[in-house]
Amino acid sequence: MSTHLPVALVTGGSRGIGAAIRGELLNSGYYVLNLSRQGAENTHSNSRDVTVDLADIAATKQVLAGLADEFEITHVVHNAGVIRAALIEDVDIADVQYLTNLHVLTNIELMQATLPAMKKANFGRFVVVGSRAMLGLETRTGYSATKAAQAAMVRTWAMELGQYGITVNTIAPGPIVTDMFTEVVPEDSEKADMIAQSLPVKRLGRPDDVSRAVMFLLSADNGFITGQCIFVCGGASLGSLSL
Repeated sequence: MSTHLPVALVTGGSRGIGAAIRGELLNSGYYVLNLSRQGAENTHSNSRDVTVDLADIAATKQVLAGLADEFEITHVVHNAGVIRAALIEDVDIADVQYLTNLHVLTNIELMQATLPAMKKANFGRFVVVGSRAMLGLETRTGYSATKAAQAAMVRTWAMELGQYGITVNTIAPGPIVTDMFTEVVPEDSEKADMIAQSLPVKRLGRPDDVSRAVMFLLSADNGFITGQCIFVCGGASLGSLSL
C-alpha cells in the first residue's frame, strides 16, 4: 500500500499510553500501524490494526516482514508491555521469558524489520517506551530487568545508526494512570494518593504526559537527540518509589 503520509508503527496502541500515542500520531498526520493483541476502540481511515501477540517471536517476525514489504516505515514506537509482578521468591522463570520476548526480542525484531526503509530514507525515529522501574522497584524482577535491557540496546543502536540519520531513544514513564497501573493500585485509593503526594509534582501521570514526550522525539526537527532516556515520571526517578 502506498501512502503519501509518513508511516509510524506503534505496538500496544489500543489502550493506555499506546492509545494516546496513536491518537497524537493520527492528529499529526501520520498513517499508523497498530500492532496489538486487540484492535483500537476508535477506528480511523489512516490507521490499521494488526492483531498479534508480540511475545510470540515467530508470529511477530512474520507480521513485520509483511508490513515492511508493504510500507516504508520510518517511525517506530515500541510501547507494548506487561508487568508480571512477583517478589523474588515467587518469580516464575516462564514469566521472565515472556517479558524478555515482549520487551527485548520484539524490540530487536522491530528494528531489524524497519531498518532497511530508514537507511534508504537516510532518516528514522525509533522510540522505546521503557519504565522508571528500570531503576529498580519491588516485585519487578523481570519487568525492571527487561526494561533496563531496552535502555541499554537503545544506547548501542544510537551509536551504530546515527550516521544514517536515525535516532533511537527511550521514554521512561513513572506512575501513569492506565489500566496496568490501576490493576495494582486503584485510581481513587488511599495508596494512589500516597504515591501522588510522594512525587515532587504531587500528582500521578496521564497517558498524554508520555505521548507528548514521544512525539517530541519522533519529530524530524529533533535529530540531535539520540541514545537518551527521558524520564516522564513526575520526579519519581529522583529517589525511591514504593507501590
